[in-house]
Amino acid sequence: MNVVSVVTPVHGDAARFLPDAYASLLAQDLPDGWSWEWCVQEDGGGVRAGSYLPADDPRIRIGASRAGGPHVARTMAFARSTGGCVKTLDSDDRLAPGALARDVAVLAEHPSVGWTTSRVVDLLEDGSTVSFELSDPPPGPLARGSAFRFWSEHHRPQVHPATLCVRRSLLALLGGWMALPASGDTGLLLGLDALADGWFIGDTGLLYRKHGGQITAHPDHRTGAEWEARMSLIREHAAALRDWADGRESR
Repeated sequence: MNVVSVVTPVHGDAARFLPDAYASLLAQDLPDGWSWEWCVQEDGGGVRAGSYLPADDPRIRIGASRAGGPHVARTMAFARSTGGCVKTLDSDDRLAPGALARDVAVLAEHPSVGWTTSRVVDLLEDGSTVSFELSDPPPGPLARGSAFRFWSEHHRPQVHPATLCVRRSLLALLGGWMALPASGDTGLLLGLDALADGWFIGDTGLLYRKHGGQITAHPDHRTGAEWEARMSLIREHAAALRDWADGRESR
């Protein structure tokens, strides 16, 4: 049986959104021979994720670790996972119907592709959805290095890293997500882009919930000394990986 591991960090009162995330997993229809497991990682104490989820579903695997932020928690969830493909899902988001099937189909059919992303819509507090304005690329292959070029020019990712599905070996090579207070998923995206071709799926893969408790709502998220340090390290990390990969290809 092929397994796709869905990894979800959860902290504070975001655990209240877990039933919606679980319902979106139950609605997934995977190809024959595939199954999913859900590795939920409590980031620090007092989260009580288990109180929001059924105790009788063996596909749910809840773990806990010291508070380190969402990207450390994702990496800890990855450490407990078993699947050959690893899919990220934040606790407050929902997978769109068919998202996992589309991810695994691309990775199964295209051995040279290391990772996938997909279209996103915003999920508002009243339950309505609106398109996420990211200037999506055309559906299909994303050549190695293209995500970095767009990020360098526009100062934001072209595709949403919250939709990533990654081959396990590639994620292990990178050591999981970058251990940053924010933007660790962007760092992972650009690290993946430095090493392997990706694939953009034009169908909606994620409903991205908008609410005041998001890490992206923090005042340091897009400006200031912390932001500058994060962006500098992400750039240096991606450049070093690209140089390493280019050196291997030239030998």
